[in-house]
Amino acid sequence: MTALIQPPTQTPPATAKPAARRNRSFRALEPTRGGIVLRWIWLSIAGILSFFPFYAMVVLSLKPGMVVELPGSLLPWTDISFESYEQVLGGQNILGWLFNTLVYSLVSVVAVLFLSALAGYAFAKKRFRGKEVMFWSFLAMVMVPFHVTLIPTFILMANLGGIDTYWGLILPTLANAQAVFLMRQFIQGLPDELFEAARIDGAGEFRIFLRIVLPLCKPILATLGIFVFLWHWNDFLWPLIIAKSNSMFTLTVGISSLQQQNVPLSTMLAGSVVALLPIFLAYLIAQRYVQEGVTGTGIKG
Repeated sequence: MTALIQPPTQTPPATAKPAARRNRSFRALEPTRGGIVLRWIWLSIAGILSFFPFYAMVVLSLKPGMVVELPGSLLPWTDISFESYEQVLGGQNILGWLFNTLVYSLVSVVAVLFLSALAGYAFAKKRFRGKEVMFWSFLAMVMVPFHVTLIPTFILMANLGGIDTYWGLILPTLANAQAVFLMRQFIQGLPDELFEAARIDGAGEFRIFLRIVLPLCKPILATLGIFVFLWHWNDFLWPLIIAKSNSMFTLTVGISSLQQQNVPLSTMLAGSVVALLPIFLAYLIAQRYVQEGVTGTGIKG
């Protein structure tokens, strides 16, 4: 009696159907052509609405002595003149205010980045007693409004002789809890093996910080630098309080003071354009690092 040997039937892998279902679900989530067009329309409208105030500021600054009439005043090819910019750069103290703002912003950016990177490295990779309590106590400063500490800070600066000085303007803004938190979160994601290998090779802690931590933190440093630069460039309340003379005004305070001098609208808008250009250039220079820093911080949590 011969037995008929039949070859075993090959069954498809168990993951075939789930994989097919996943592919169908992904295809179902893909936007249709009409959805893509609708999305682009909404994004275009949002972009135009966001860009319009800047467009109006530039166009109206090029039309001195004109009564603002909409929409005729917003046409860019009629009655263009650079007289307002000549008045801003020549007659007003804009260049002095611009220098004060650059000193305030750039020195603060360098100091805040260096100090926050040091503190972030210590809180992320060093072990010492009371580290968690110290970190969360320092982070609790974020919950305290700046206006609460404004008067005590001013009294302290006045007793130290910091009124109407650069160091009195810069020093109270260097303790930035948000910057320390971001640096600590980013440095926590760096592998410990790098630091251990550097210590085995005989590198000290400060050398490790300069040669390993800072180069690896370029994306987050660029991102944080842009934010700190914007915070200080647009700061109004503290420079208004600490500066007593016109020569120590920053751009925000100086342009605001023009309202009390009955300066034409086009001249004020020209000063605003001059104040906007450094921010725009700074973002263009550090745009790639900003994107990398935001992406890396989001992935590392």
